[in-house]
Amino acid sequence: MFMAHMGKRPAISTNNLLMNSHTDVVPVEPSTVSSWVHPPYSGHYDGTYLWGRGTCDDKADLISIMIAVDSLLKQGFQPRRTLVLAFGIDEESAGVQGAGHIAKHLEEAYGRGSFALILDEGEPFSTPYGGNVVFANPYVTEKGYFDLRIEVSTPGGHSSIPPPHTAIGILALAIAELEAHPHQPQLLRNGTFFQEVQCAAAHGPHVSTEFRKLAKAAIDDDTALERLTKLLLEHIPMSVAKLATTQAVDLISGGVKVNALPERAYAVVNHRIAEQSSVAALQGRIAEIISTVAERHDLTLNAFGRTVFTGSNGCVSLSDAFDTALEPAPVTPTRDSPAYALLAGTIVAALRGSHNVSDVVVQPTYALGNTDTQFYWNLSRNIFRYAHVPADAYYNSLHTINEAIKPTALVEKIGFLTMLVLNWDESSMF
Repeated sequence: MFMAHMGKRPAISTNNLLMNSHTDVVPVEPSTVSSWVHPPYSGHYDGTYLWGRGTCDDKADLISIMIAVDSLLKQGFQPRRTLVLAFGIDEESAGVQGAGHIAKHLEEAYGRGSFALILDEGEPFSTPYGGNVVFANPYVTEKGYFDLRIEVSTPGGHSSIPPPHTAIGILALAIAELEAHPHQPQLLRNGTFFQEVQCAAAHGPHVSTEFRKLAKAAIDDDTALERLTKLLLEHIPMSVAKLATTQAVDLISGGVKVNALPERAYAVVNHRIAEQSSVAALQGRIAEIISTVAERHDLTLNAFGRTVFTGSNGCVSLSDAFDTALEPAPVTPTRDSPAYALLAGTIVAALRGSHNVSDVVVQPTYALGNTDTQFYWNLSRNIFRYAHVPADAYYNSLHTINEAIKPTALVEKIGFLTMLVLNWDESSMF
């Protein structure tokens, strides 16, 4: 679903604003219902929290956007530029039917590059480094995505006369080979995470002196850059997810009967592709690693539509499991960018107006997962994913039991979105 409020000045139609959300939610595991403080679909308000699946992801954004725009329209607001609201229906399951179709329509209706700024769901703001300094972290890119299917096919037969390795055994060897060669973390000076680290070192009140000095030295000292990378991995283990492509073996299947040799076995390995890599680079690396297993056991290797090696004992096939490969998102510019200046300035103004804080730091970062913005790349260079709510507004995390949010956070988000719309429409920067 989308709604467009046409601007009064068509001549500046390339400076439109697109605000996104999605209406779908992840399901509630039936066995966990009894663990909820209040029923997951009750929408119960206990005076502090509003409870229910989707309250945080992503009904908070949905309702806040609609209330902010509705309130402006009721006060007679008529945008000079065109304001578009887009609400996907299947973001939690790839977004193809919702945002996928909306994006095609918007490109046909308004053209490529027709939006000055696109805003979608993202991270809340918080004080991660103490000192009453708030850090807001809009995502300016997202990791890529690839589900690898490894399928091993070998001759069947009775299990009383087995070969040295069955299809399941060879599949296990292939998986072990992949896990023995994890992607190496890289902290690149032109990468988004390096900018995030520099921002934390420069503005985080309680970061260590060692970290602050290393971060500064790493700008032009390769040894310091290596030491900084090591420090991050040792003290912040999740840093590896921002520094490297990750892989996780999540699905496996093979065999039909205990006395029958399996003729086929497969596994699916989920990859989140680092911003400095690509789907093609990842596929090439996987084929190189698995080729050692195929050659060792005299198996044909078919890798992503290409025969790499021909053997006589069976076949190993590598493919895109669900045809959902996605490149890392284009990086939204932040230096000398009017769109970024507008968003960052609005964030700072909104937080200083509603919180007693020492300072506000807008710290660009990047998402490890994907949002509906994956379909909107053609519409704007300036795509941001950001949730203007305090981190402590959530009772628990997303996609789990006891999802709940403080309604006071919605009020704050509505105020921010109202300010953003007005600032965008009045801006002379575009």
